[in-house]
Amino acid sequence: MTTVRDEVRAWLGENWRPGADVVAFRGAALDAGWLVPTWGPEEYGRGLSAEDAEVVGEEFDRVGAPGRADRSNLHARILRAMGTAELRELYLRRVLTGEIEGCLLYSEPGAGSDLASLRTSAVREPDADGDVAAPRWRVNGQKVWTSGARTAEFGLLVARTDPTVPKHRGITFFVLPMHQPGVDVRPIVQITGDQHFNEVFLTDAFVDDAARLGEVGDGWRVLMTALGLERSVMGSRAAGSRAKQGLRYIGTADDLIDLARRHGRLDDPVTVDRLAGVYADRAAIALNQIRYAAEGRSADPAAMSMSKLAMSRLLHATARVRTDIVGADALLDGRDPEPTDAELANFFALDAYFTSIGGGTDQIQRNIIGERMLGLPKEVDESRSVPFDQAPR
Repeated sequence: MTTVRDEVRAWLGENWRPGADVVAFRGAALDAGWLVPTWGPEEYGRGLSAEDAEVVGEEFDRVGAPGRADRSNLHARILRAMGTAELRELYLRRVLTGEIEGCLLYSEPGAGSDLASLRTSAVREPDADGDVAAPRWRVNGQKVWTSGARTAEFGLLVARTDPTVPKHRGITFFVLPMHQPGVDVRPIVQITGDQHFNEVFLTDAFVDDAARLGEVGDGWRVLMTALGLERSVMGSRAAGSRAKQGLRYIGTADDLIDLARRHGRLDDPVTVDRLAGVYADRAAIALNQIRYAAEGRSADPAAMSMSKLAMSRLLHATARVRTDIVGADALLDGRDPEPTDAELANFFALDAYFTSIGGGTDQIQRNIIGERMLGLPKEVDESRSVPFDQAPR
């Protein structure tokens, strides 16, 4: 009897070659249903259970092929969950294959942890006859900490469309084309030297009303669903590897035993105990991800904060173990083509803080877990009940 593992292994044997064109391979995997195996056949998938989809992922990982976009591709998951048929037709396949990318236009200089205080505006643009019901919006404002903005085809934008109602009610969610006049992207250099983040300045940019996700003024609810998906994706990354260098995985737990062996620390009981803790945390995160995948669209978005917080904790813990194994040399920095163990330890110790901020800070995740899952009282926020344009700045 042929199993899912047998079937996907045979397909990979015929279709995957290291160094192959990744976009073309993803397209073939999409057509075969293997790239998004938990999705239904009508949306490029096979309708597999979470358990069978894990088998698919294992086989793709075994040969080093890109897969499981149903778990890892945030923009595709948001478009699938909330996009109109027209938006899915326009973007979904190309996003899944990697032909195009998206970005998240959420945070602002004055609206990070309190995202509902965002000030970027979207105003209906009247047509030549002065009709304000014309099908497009004029967008002005600034976003910050936007990953991937320099290469993105579109941005998932939250903007204020009604400042006369309380802050959570006057927000609308759009899919904004990035390649247009009025969109200015400026990179932000991090302490590691990377440039993952960008500032995005929006000056008289435009977005069609047909590119809305959800109803006008209902953007906060849409955003909460999108943030839940983002935290789920970030949580799943902790169960895999942060980066890959040649044939060596680096960044989470994959290479830690080899690292300890090279530095003569595998006989140290303290090091062994900490290694075991990292692997145990990683296994628990992976099991939680399988549970959330099995729940599908019924999964509680607030529960995704647990995945995101666990991911942050794991990457910090892994960086600490790496630093302790390497010792004082972990203070060294460098930009060598083949970084040393010391330089990698230095990089990941600093880079772990990126994971504590991106997608919502660790402190915000704890608030969400406390308020929405444990029923603890919310923090006092008097601006929640007054019109946004009358709230104190």
